[in-house]
Amino acid sequence: MDTADPDLLTVPGPVLLPGEAAALRERIGVLARDGPREVLCDVSALTRPGLGTVDALARLALAARRHGIRLRLTGATPGLRGLLDLVGLVELLGEAEEGEPAGGVQEGVEPDDPPL
Repeated sequence: MDTADPDLLTVPGPVLLPGEAAALRERIGVLARDGPREVLCDVSALTRPGLGTVDALARLALAARRHGIRLRLTGATPGLRGLLDLVGLVELLGEAEEGEPAGGVQEGVEPDDPPL
């Protein structure tokens, strides 16, 4: 795990092991004390992702959210992108799901829109 850039986490590969995931969650806690709102997580080394990797990344995202940090994955392989899409976690890539606005985008409300 690279800690040269304080707002960048680098995930080792080719798979994410439980001990490495725990260290990444701990790093999120340290970053939270420094106050970044978004942390980039380089996952380009995850060349053999599986559901265990997706579970670890989801837990990492939850840990970040608990600290008020948005986690955004970068460098995802097509295989990892496909798995994240399959389980509904494509928003971790900073991309909107089909038909959904991008994260952090509020849809406009027109004065004549009926209440929900």
